[in-house]
Amino acid sequence: MQAEATTAGNATTAGNVTACDPPYDQARVPMVVLYSVVFVVGFPANLLTVWFTWRQVRRKNVLGVYLCSLSVCDLIYLSTLPLWALYFDGCHKWTWGSRTCQVTGFVFYTNMYISILLLCCVSCDRYVAVRYALESRGLRRPRVAAGITAAIVAMVMAAHVPVFLMREGDPDQKLDMRCFEPDHTPSRTVTAFNYARFFLGFVVPLALLTASNYGVLRVVRASHSLQLGQKSRVRWLAVAVVTLFLVGFAPYHLVLLVRAAFSHSQDKALQFAFSRWIYAPYYVSLGFSTLNSACNPLLYVLSSGDAREELSLALRGQSESEVGSGTRGESVQ
Repeated sequence: MQAEATTAGNATTAGNVTACDPPYDQARVPMVVLYSVVFVVGFPANLLTVWFTWRQVRRKNVLGVYLCSLSVCDLIYLSTLPLWALYFDGCHKWTWGSRTCQVTGFVFYTNMYISILLLCCVSCDRYVAVRYALESRGLRRPRVAAGITAAIVAMVMAAHVPVFLMREGDPDQKLDMRCFEPDHTPSRTVTAFNYARFFLGFVVPLALLTASNYGVLRVVRASHSLQLGQKSRVRWLAVAVVTLFLVGFAPYHLVLLVRAAFSHSQDKALQFAFSRWIYAPYYVSLGFSTLNSACNPLLYVLSSGDAREELSLALRGQSESEVGSGTRGESVQ
């Protein structure tokens, strides 16, 4: 996330057309389109999800606590996308001051990893609810879920406090006014941080997601009380969750790993050439990480039979009290 020691990225104007110097022109259009589409789709989708999950929280639904927190987190995350889209469209010129750059970067990166860890909580909670239905009743409480969520938020935010100390987040001190651009000669601290983000922010959560969803599939497959349609929904959800996680987060974290490994090279010219080559893949992969914020919460909620029924009732204009929905239990479908 360090700034490159180059002057590339300045805008040149010919008539009414503004062109970016390379490498900033490489990912300009894809990033603006991607961030715009994800924001337009994801923001209202997460608002709807907050409405669904808050109703579950009021019924003391443990899974609803995680899902509601995830949706709120993603809403905050998605709210930074318009600024990043304008930043890319403006040839990487940050015109809103250094403090706004730092806060926007902090929100963007912290909420990415808060979302990842909350997704792990959702999958693990579903597994515990299915595998240890009776034994977990005393442990699966809304207050416990709220406490775990608060601990995750505090931990991730504390880990990203250095964002406010990095010179890359102070565009006012740079002639090109860039905000959190990758460097062709990253420091040892940034390299170590990227290794940690890859292993702790991607590999470990992927292992938890895969293991917990596989565990749910095994339990459901052996169940004789579920119908084939219900088993199919569970199978589809488990595969979709892991697939979306891989599509959304694997490219970005693999690029982080490659950049961290390549930073050990002593050839400065080779490092500079590599940084320009990896620039577009880095930002496109970062853009793909926003896809989960638009899809995952709604995917979880609408996979629930309760949520689908509530949506149908809401579209018909019926109230919750008319169908006695307050007596429903949790759904793990």
